Amino acid sequence: MNIRRAAVLALALAMSAAVGCQLPGKPPPGPEVPNPDTVLNPKVLYSQNCAGCHGEDGRHGAAIGIGDPVYLAIATDDTMRSVVSKGRPGTAMSAFAQKEGGMLTDAQVNAIVHGIRERWSSPNAVAGVTPPPYTATAAGDVQRGEAVYNKFCASCHGEGNGRVSKAGSVLNPAYLSLVTNQGLRTIVITGRPDLNAPDWRNNVPGQPMTDQEITDVVAFLASHRPATAAVQNTAPAAANASGGSQ
Repeated sequence: MNIRRAAVLALALAMSAAVGCQLPGKPPPGPEVPNPDTVLNPKVLYSQNCAGCHGEDGRHGAAIGIGDPVYLAIATDDTMRSVVSKGRPGTAMSAFAQKEGGMLTDAQVNAIVHGIRERWSSPNAVAGVTPPPYTATAAGDVQRGEAVYNKFCASCHGEGNGRVSKAGSVLNPAYLSLVTNQGLRTIVITGRPDLNAPDWRNNVPGQPMTDQEITDVVAFLASHRPATAAVQNTAPAAANASGGSQ
């Protein structure tokens, strides 16, 4: 190696050391991107994972209002954790926990559940009454359920599939193919106050629905679900006996 080439090489090495191997024109490194698993802000997690279906304020979404204080009065934290983690197979509610194929850690699922309850639960939501249990405790009867439907539901939802109704037909096979029996039960109990649909206490003024009436009407609704529907239901054996699965 001649002297000139050695000098050029030495100069190049010195310049490289001076700029820390930073190539001319290359932008400096940006701020480190945080690991998504470390995000535990419940409002951020809810907005990114839940609001699209359940609404930014827990209401006014396409899906049930999980910010409804009546819903939060009947659904336990364990119930909500299970639904967020595992989803509802066969419905639009997908699993969000990483161990179920989703994106959220167990800590993030807990943060969402606690955030929902802290923001929207109310101790007065069911004051003075004992709400029906979240899940059915007995088998439902389709025939009794039809009478319950006609008494409490038909005035808004129509007398049968295809009939004109001011609130839409809940006997529509397409609708029933997308909702589980537990979803039906939850909506019967909580209503959809954001859509002016009353809860179990106010379908007929002064005549709140009993637990058994709710179970029976769910069995009646489920009897109209197409046999080929993809929706899956899990329930105690007693409820399965008459189509009252959860």
